[in-house]
Amino acid sequence: MSDFVISAPERPFVPVAGGGRFPVRRIFCVGRNYADHAREMGHDPGDPFFFGKPADAVLTGDADMPYPPATRDLHFEAELVVALSGGGRDIAPGDASALIWGHAAGIDFTRRDLQAEAKEKGRPWDMAKGFDHSAACGMLHPVAEAGLLEAGFIRLSVDGAVRQQGDLAQMILPVPQIIAHLSRLVALAPGDLIYTGTPAGVAACNKGQTLLAEIEGLTPLTTRIV
Repeated sequence: MSDFVISAPERPFVPVAGGGRFPVRRIFCVGRNYADHAREMGHDPGDPFFFGKPADAVLTGDADMPYPPATRDLHFEAELVVALSGGGRDIAPGDASALIWGHAAGIDFTRRDLQAEAKEKGRPWDMAKGFDHSAACGMLHPVAEAGLLEAGFIRLSVDGAVRQQGDLAQMILPVPQIIAHLSRLVALAPGDLIYTGTPAGVAACNKGQTLLAEIEGLTPLTTRIV
């Protein structure tokens, strides 16, 4: 019996390799966490920053990615996704790794033209980053089985041609520091996903193209733009 006045929305989740579902609470993203990507976007590498996406923006199961409305410049950004099983405030970097439940390959989709307009006018990025299906996420692999990921290739291919290529070790803020920094701004909790930034090579994608995001040791993520 529920006292909700409308039907409660379903809880977003990410499938787990080997079975099970990881419930999603919040999605946090790190901007400009690879120096080469910061430079290609016209910025000097500096302190990375954070933004968010709605939990129900998650796109799973290698589902198709519907080309979003209000843009003519949809960009892909391959990222390591970190899933948390613990949280708190003011977490020390040395304690952060114990809070990680698992990892997945992900793609942060961006309506780049809307982002450019928001930057020019000094407005928030929400509609450029937090639209429907904008957080593609592959199968989650538990740390208990796959271990912590501190290095290893990350790449994205479009129709078989490699467009992004880097290494997780190139992050300006490694994952434990990302968690520590975030916990000074908000209280982290089980179910949170963190998209940890993207290497250089981001570009536009179009209807009919197939994207493949790969990270060493993880199940590849495939999505087709429709």
